[in-house]
Amino acid sequence: MKLGILGSTKGTDLQAILDAIKNGELDAEVSVVISNRKNAYILERAGNHNVPAVFIPHKGKHREEFDAEMTAVLKEHEVDLVLLIGFMRILSSEFCREWQGKILNVHPSLLPKYAGGMDTDVHAEVLKNKETETGCTIHFVTEEVDGGPIFIQKKCIVEPDDTVESLKTKVQKLEGEAFIEAIKLISRRDAEKYLISNA
Repeated sequence: MKLGILGSTKGTDLQAILDAIKNGELDAEVSVVISNRKNAYILERAGNHNVPAVFIPHKGKHREEFDAEMTAVLKEHEVDLVLLIGFMRILSSEFCREWQGKILNVHPSLLPKYAGGMDTDVHAEVLKNKETETGCTIHFVTEEVDGGPIFIQKKCIVEPDDTVESLKTKVQKLEGEAFIEAIKLISRRDAEKYLISNA
């Protein structure tokens, strides 16, 4: 299973995946990491593990043009599954169709709650609304933002003394675990069966 990662930030979840591959828990290979931000730490993280790291600038390009460049790089590296790890761009319809059933995103909430929110904003909302639990969702990517079929959810308790940062730390740990579980299921071709049983 060859993985392609799209990310714009630090890539904390990528580290969990790389560690799982290294310790033999995951039978997969990260073939390439692509970022639209030249200084995103996810590129450095990839380089530290001898994973090809590719910066594709998006400024001044139509969404379709930028996404076509990403597709070309992903195909060049023979990617089977695309993972969005803190990727701060909306994908074009063309890209979603090209990789249909082969793109997973992680969202830092229990979707459909807080769909459309990003990163710490989501955790702030969870605290503001006095939620008793939160977590993360791995879902297949479709043209509807945060609206694709839910694949895996992992939950944690919101403690009275939790802060935005402490929740982020808890949820990020779950994100790494959820991605590893998702990759295992898909590599065993269990994804469709799993989705149907959880429908």
